[in-house]
Amino acid sequence: MPEYSPTDLLDLDRRHVWHPYGPMPGRQEQLLVESASGVRLRLAEPAHGQRELIDGMSSWWSAVHGYNHPVLNEAARSQLDRMSHVMFGGLTHEPAVRLAARLVEITPGPLQHVFLSDSGSVAVEVAVKMCLQYWRSVGQPRKQRLLTWRGGYHGDTWQPMSVCDPDGGMHELWQGALPRQIFAGAPPAEFEKSYARELRETIARHADELAAVIVEPVVQGAGGMRFHSPAYLQVLREACDEHGVLLVFDEIASGFGRTGALFAADHAALSPDVMCVGKALTGGYLSMAATLCTSRVAAGISSGEVPVLAHGPTFMGNPLAASVALASIDLLLGQDWQGEVKRIERGLLDGLDQARSIEGVRDVRVLGAIGVVQLDHDVDMKAATAAAVREGVWLRPFRDLIYTMPPYVTGDDDLARICRAVCAAAREG
Repeated sequence: MPEYSPTDLLDLDRRHVWHPYGPMPGRQEQLLVESASGVRLRLAEPAHGQRELIDGMSSWWSAVHGYNHPVLNEAARSQLDRMSHVMFGGLTHEPAVRLAARLVEITPGPLQHVFLSDSGSVAVEVAVKMCLQYWRSVGQPRKQRLLTWRGGYHGDTWQPMSVCDPDGGMHELWQGALPRQIFAGAPPAEFEKSYARELRETIARHADELAAVIVEPVVQGAGGMRFHSPAYLQVLREACDEHGVLLVFDEIASGFGRTGALFAADHAALSPDVMCVGKALTGGYLSMAATLCTSRVAAGISSGEVPVLAHGPTFMGNPLAASVALASIDLLLGQDWQGEVKRIERGLLDGLDQARSIEGVRDVRVLGAIGVVQLDHDVDMKAATAAAVREGVWLRPFRDLIYTMPPYVTGDDDLARICRAVCAAAREG
């Protein structure tokens, strides 16, 4: 392989590498990361005077244990010595079996069956397919539509795009081509009886055609980083049961402790019929996701004219990813993760409070290990990012939001620095 300087690599990157939500050829200057350890990213070349950056994003919400963790490294090395991959059709292996059993153990009780996939968006695709096929299998093929509330985000593949916010979301371009779903208003932060009534009435009105309601419980992620009362989940559960509709929770962003509960469903002490998890599942090491369902859903599909779920990603149940996922779950649950998330919550509340006095700040909100500063205008992304980097922190603002979801191992001093960076970005952005 030829030797490339950082300048060479960045030039090749601009010409050939298509980054998420970006044009081609690239226009934005990327930062070149050469290594990572703990909560820090080391850059190949300094940027704005900084060679190391605290990762305030858990690299998009997944690296909850930080980087280069010895336990997760050993899990990966040990599995590599046995096998890195084997097809999952007709074969099985211990890491996938143990992972499925572990997920059943730690998720809400009625969820008993696990379909492993390789990304969160695919996990949502599988969830939708489960719901549609369930109703077809039990003799109600007209139930083909989904209901959600506005302000949501569920991924960038086809069915997930159809239940992202249809107007303010990034997939507005595809309206008219996507399946037409049903949208209730965005959930208010506090419980409002009038909104609960709207949810019940909307589900009742469309029950004959609804296969499922799908929502992000308690926290809406990339659609706007909004929080809402867990009591709405109970409203959805009751209305779905009353009107014969399945309930799907997308916990890809909220799962594994991010909101202060192991899963956001735990805030309401209830279970959906189908649940999607991903992101932090492997601690940010490898791409893996899972779709869990109840025995009712599985039995319904298995009794139909096509008694199989016709979906099979090539890397389904990948043993390397499954081994790291098991180690990540054990690492999380083997420590006082709730105490750590609560500590981060307190640090974010204290550190971001000063943002309230910054001109142009519309709202500041914190839940668990999530801190959000919302502006009254769209962020100047280049200026805001540069301001955060000057403070030694990596953030990725979007729309009108400057937010952080730090690794759970972030120390108090680093957390205070992240907060200063968020405030600096708010002033510059």
